[in-house]
Parts: sequence; C-alpha cells; structure tokens
Amino acid sequence: MEDSEDDLVEREETDDGDEKSPFNSPFRSTRLHIQRSNVCSRAYFVVVMVFFHVYILNIIALLLYVHYNNGPGDLVTGEGVSSAAVSDDGDSLPQSPSPSRELHVEDYTQSFSLPRIEGIRVGHVQRISLVPDKTHEMKTLSLKPLLFEIPGFLSEEECRVVVQLAQLKGLMESQITAPSQGQEESNQQLLSLSTEEVFSLLDLNQDGLLQKQEIVSHSRSQDGTWLSPDSLRQILTGLEECPTGMLTLEDFRLVYDVSQRAGQQQNGKLSSQFKQRNKHTWLYQGLGSHHVLQTLRNRVISLTRLPSSLVELSEPLQVIRFEHGDFSNAHYDSNPAQSESTCAHTRLAGNKSAVTEVSCRYLTVLFYLSSLEEGGESTFPVADNRTYDEEALVQDGVDLTDTQETCGRGNLRVKPTAGTALFWYNHLSDGRGWMGELDEYSLHGDCPVKRGMKWVANSWVNVDPDHQQQARYQRLVAQRHQAKSSLEEHYQPLSHSDLHQDL
Repeated sequence: MEDSEDDLVEREETDDGDEKSPFNSPFRSTRLHIQRSNVCSRAYFVVVMVFFHVYILNIIALLLYVHYNNGPGDLVTGEGVSSAAVSDDGDSLPQSPSPSRELHVEDYTQSFSLPRIEGIRVGHVQRISLVPDKTHEMKTLSLKPLLFEIPGFLSEEECRVVVQLAQLKGLMESQITAPSQGQEESNQQLLSLSTEEVFSLLDLNQDGLLQKQEIVSHSRSQDGTWLSPDSLRQILTGLEECPTGMLTLEDFRLVYDVSQRAGQQQNGKLSSQFKQRNKHTWLYQGLGSHHVLQTLRNRVISLTRLPSSLVELSEPLQVIRFEHGDFSNAHYDSNPAQSESTCAHTRLAGNKSAVTEVSCRYLTVLFYLSSLEEGGESTFPVADNRTYDEEALVQDGVDLTDTQETCGRGNLRVKPTAGTALFWYNHLSDGRGWMGELDEYSLHGDCPVKRGMKWVANSWVNVDPDHQQQARYQRLVAQRHQAKSSLEEHYQPLSHSDLHQDL
C-alpha cells in the first residue's frame, strides 16, 4: 500500500517534470508554434491590404489626372469635341459635337494644335461615330496623300437638300484657270501687249518710274492678277536689285523680258496647265443657314477632330455641278508657303506687302451628292508613288495632269457614289502639331463625265502655315465679335464670301 502511494507520487512528480521540460512535450510545442504562425499571418495580411489599397488609390488618381489633362482642352479649346474615343477593336472614334451651341469669344483666342488621323496602311478600316446610334467605316485609300473614304457620310435626303439649295442660289461658270496655277488663259491677252504698254499700265502715277508699291497695289487688285506670280516675282527681284529702288522703262524692259522667257519655259509644267469646266456656287453654313448645312459642318468637325472655331472660320461649302464632258485637270487645293504671298483667309492680319493672296487649305472633305453611270471619277495621278517629280508627270509626250486625255492612267481613281465622302490632307505636318509643307502627292482632278450628271461639294478647312499669323487673325475675329451687339453682326466675320478663291 505504501509502495503504491510512493509510485503514484513519483509518477505525479515525473509528469510535473515532463511538463516543465521543453524537450518532452511535442504536442504542446506544436500548439505554441501554430499560434505564433497565426500572429505572423495576420500581420502580413494587414500589411498587404494596406499596400493594395494604396495601389488602387494611386491608379484611380492617375486615371483622373489623365482624364482631365488629355481631354478636349489640349486639342480644342474646352468645347464639346473630344480628341477621340476608342471602339471595341481599338480604333479611335471622334465624338459628335452638339448640333447647336453658343459661340464664345474665348474659342477664337485660345491656341490649339492640329490633330492628324493615322492611316495605318492602305485598306485599313476604322470604325467612327459621327451621328448618334450609327457607326461609319473609314477606309484608308492611300498614305501619300493621307486619303480616306467614308461611305454613307451623307444620307440620300441630305444630298438632295444640298443640291436643291445650290440650285436655288444659282450656279456660275467656274474659272478656266486658277489664280494660283499660273493663269495661262488670262495671260494670252497680255502676250499681245508691248513692253511699253505693260509699263504704262503698272505705272499708276504716270511719272515714268515704276515703284514697288505700284506693283504690289496691282497684284492685290480685286479684279485678279493679270500678271502671273512668277512674272511679278521676277519684276520685284529686278526692282530690289536696282540702286534707286525704282525702275525706268529701260530697266523694266530688261526685267520684263526675263520674266516672259521664264514663263514660256514653264508652259509645259503643271503651274500653267490647270483647266476645268463646270459650274459652282457657295453655301454659307453658319448660324441662320439651313439645318442640313450646319449638320454637315458639325460632322466635318467630328470627322477631322479639329477645333470647331477653326472650321467655322473657313470657307463656305462649295457645290459643283459637272455636266456631260465637264472635267477639271489635276491640281492642288492649297498652295505652298512663300514669303511673298499671304493666305486669303487671314488677310486681315496678313503681310500688307505680300505680292499675292493664295488659298491655304489644310485639308479637304469632298462629298459626292450623286452617283454616275460612267466617267466623272476623282483621280489622284501620283498617289502612293515612291517619289514625286513634276517632270515625270509628262510621260511619252502625255501630260498626266490632263484628265481629258490621261484620266485612266492615274494611280488612284474613285467612282462617285452618292453619300460617300473623301477626306485627305493637303499639307504634311511640321512635326510640332501644325501645318507643314504642301503634300505634292495630293495632286487630284476630275475625269470627264460621260453619262449622267455629277454633283459634289467641297468643305475646306483654312489654316495659315504661320501659327502666329493664324493666332493674330483669331484675335482680330474675337475683337470684332466683342464690338458687335446684335447676333447677326456677331457672326458676320464668319462669312468668307469675299475671301475665297475659285479653283
């Protein structure tokens, strides 16, 4: 009995000793290890969650920053035209502006850049949204020039309304030659004049001395320039080389003969060969005009993604009718920048001593208002050529700019289809977000109509290659707007009926 009690005491002491020993309690040790691990996991989870929330907040802040700093204010001027939205397949979608909005003076005073759509490759199709609940497809036709085709840009009803408005206003015969293309026809009468007669015509005060201001005044006459820009340039060059700054009849005879020889040498070149036969008129698209015309202007703003103020200050819509046999030789819609010329649309802020005023058109949007049974294609003779050489336009004695004879030899021809629009850039980019040099590949014309009647409309966006001069013009427009009290006078500067030049 005593032995049993002693054994029991020894077992209890052994158990107590085992409990105090760190080596003989594997189950208890394991339990303590699990508890420590739980503590570490909980702390680690808290740290991870904190960093995760901070990361999410940073992402949200970055998205908000991008949204408010890359919005319309960068490319436009805080208006309702955004730079682009993105479709499901990654193509950019311009947003349609509000059809009607109040004009603000600030729209014409803030600076902006000129966004440019990428062509990607020939045949590439982008999905664009120009009207609510409808998606258009814009196909790249060429990269030189950057040219796009948009089927269904106008509805059948819109085409009909534009044609009727043009007929209601009345159409006039287009000029046979363009002011910026040498004016070959108008020079034919000049060839019958003697040098003395030309000198007398230029000598406005009849003092026997020809001064620079007399030549400049002549070149800027409202009747048009009856001396070609090249001839005027030669005369002014001779005038500047004269020590007295004036030309006598003998001096003028030498200078004028040189200018005539230079003009004769260029008779086979593009600059003196532009001809066309058609009828046209101009339709104002500003406030108070037909709602279809305003809708088309807003659609051009969405398509081109340009500031609406820039489009509104451009030329009116030109509507052209081509009847049987009518055509236009290959030409440029715009002109290269030269020191002696100024843009017609910014002449209010232009160079007063400039010899000539020319059309400065950053891009062209052409609307087909009717379909044709045969002929009447729009031709781009040198589209996507590897190189451009004006002399190469004459091949085997045939001038590729003569659409009456060589329309079928153009690199690219587009058949007119009612409602379809063509959109191309007449100028390259200067690399700084503004208009650069004239794109020589934008040479285009109209093939003769063989069957049917062709109706088209041109929407041009005027931009001065001199960014500062364009800005001065914008400020002058803003100042005139501020000086007007009535709404009609407020929009009067937008009318360019006295500024445009026919092609």
